[in-house]
Amino acid sequence: MESESYGALEARLGHHFEGPERLRTALTHKSYLNENPSPERQDNERLEFLGDAVLSLAIGHLLMEEFPARSEGELSKARAQIVHEGGLAEVAETISLGEWLFLGRGEEQTGGRHKSSLLGDAIEALLAAIYLDAGFEAALGVSRRLFGERVRQAFHPGSGDYKTRLQELAQSRYRTPPRYQVVGAQGPDHDKTFEVALHLGERELSRAEGKSKKEAEQRAAERALALLAAEDAAAKA
Repeated sequence: MESESYGALEARLGHHFEGPERLRTALTHKSYLNENPSPERQDNERLEFLGDAVLSLAIGHLLMEEFPARSEGELSKARAQIVHEGGLAEVAETISLGEWLFLGRGEEQTGGRHKSSLLGDAIEALLAAIYLDAGFEAALGVSRRLFGERVRQAFHPGSGDYKTRLQELAQSRYRTPPRYQVVGAQGPDHDKTFEVALHLGERELSRAEGKSKKEAEQRAAERALALLAAEDAAAKA
């Protein structure tokens, strides 16, 4: 997608770019330029490098703000749990970031738009682009919007049990439990990968894969919680 289509992504981020070329660079994977070389275009690797530091600072700031009594060790552990590759990919999925990426044909054909490593890198590149476009306060604001719920739940006793948290939220807010459905299974019997779809009422909230049905359900619940949190933040903005 080219610049005229960026409005929907900017709305999900809560940031309008003064320099849209930075956003385009953040969305450009090196595989795209390998097949479409251009002296006027760069891939997102340098932004990813900077974004790693921007994200670390932003999450550290949010954790200190939210938990003033927690020790350095506790905060460091919580930050690591939030910014790991899988967590970044989950956040990227909540804003459908993969839809906007510029990928080479090889990455496209092998599911690059949903690869955890690629999505995590793109989130970091995006935050660097926002930082360069409007400064740290803007990057912090977007981080608060995208990661705020994960920060607030960092020390929740059942923070890793996403199914239980979603069950409690669904019952209290929607008066209906989430429903999990196995929609696919690949691989030999000794090494299967399961795909699970999560429904709330008539709406499909998320899909996820895992080496067991339980693992896939936990990942689907985590994605659903992040999606609902992002929708809440957008409604309040």
